[in-house]
Amino acid sequence: MPTPTSELSAAGVSIWLDDLSRERITSGSLAKLIDTHNVVGVTTNPTIFAAALSDGESYASQVSELAAENITADEAVFRITTDDVAAACDIFQPVFEHTTGEDGRVSIEVSPTLAHDAHATIAEAQRLWARLDRRNALIKIPATLAGLDAIVEVIGAGISVNVTLIFSLERYAAVIDAFLAGLEKARDAGIDLASIHSVASFFVSRVDSEVDKRLDALATDEALALKHTAGLANARLAFELCHQKFAQPRAMSLLASGARIQRPLWASTGVKDPTLPDTLYVTGLVAGGVVNTMPEKTLMATFDHGVITGDTITPLLADAHACFAALASVGVDIDDVTSLLEREGVEKFIVSWNELLETVNNAMEERR
Repeated sequence: MPTPTSELSAAGVSIWLDDLSRERITSGSLAKLIDTHNVVGVTTNPTIFAAALSDGESYASQVSELAAENITADEAVFRITTDDVAAACDIFQPVFEHTTGEDGRVSIEVSPTLAHDAHATIAEAQRLWARLDRRNALIKIPATLAGLDAIVEVIGAGISVNVTLIFSLERYAAVIDAFLAGLEKARDAGIDLASIHSVASFFVSRVDSEVDKRLDALATDEALALKHTAGLANARLAFELCHQKFAQPRAMSLLASGARIQRPLWASTGVKDPTLPDTLYVTGLVAGGVVNTMPEKTLMATFDHGVITGDTITPLLADAHACFAALASVGVDIDDVTSLLEREGVEKFIVSWNELLETVNNAMEERR
């Protein structure tokens, strides 16, 4: 019998899990989700690894070995996280082959402390790619201004990239341009463009959280009527922008040379407001050629009671434009919202990264 996740997959949405841990790998949980819940990829971030390492038991043996080597916490985190991602890549290898490289992908993030340093980001991306040595890995680079420069060089070197922390349409357009510039460098270097994969991670629920806060502060009937609409509208307009940009001559030339479209990926799809339907950012963002990376709670809710009704993006593009016009008319500055969210996104990941380093350092100290 069809399930909501199988129907979502049939509608053209690639379901990725926004979570990874050693326990999930070794217990068979990840493999089971592939078999039963149509999961075809994984994303990670510093917060996910900080949560995984805080458990500790699954990592005890490796932490003891690393402590005996007397290495730094940074190096230990590098080895632990790349080991997990490499193992997950191996689990997804059949999916990768079955989809000719479109899915079966596992993402790992460059340290968020490097988010505003292009050269350091490039070096770290190359180091992660070499350490993983898996064609189905994706290196996550934030869409900061420095990140844009890094994306060009990393894509140009033939490395597949997940561009993360995208909030605004303006920045998303720049991300696509950086991707295309990287492909041009790769083409000129003789690299097979079909071997390079990229997704652009557009964050959804955080937009609603910030916009709704501002609408509540305005407290007019017109403002309150717009609550819970900005996140979906922003993502739908990103989908429209993607198709517009990849229909232009520059992109078409690269696609004709074997390049792939940089697919939009919906991130931050767990609802932050408990009064909202728990599958809102899944069922409301269905269209062919997109990725939705979900926390396990959202994945399970979708599997249990998600209602997939076909394309919920293209028919609603006019509504999305109207939503943005209405937000502007009541005084919500979307540019200010997205700038704030980018800054906060980087800062939150740095906090998680430092927690991860502290957890590993303390664990190694106990074993020395």
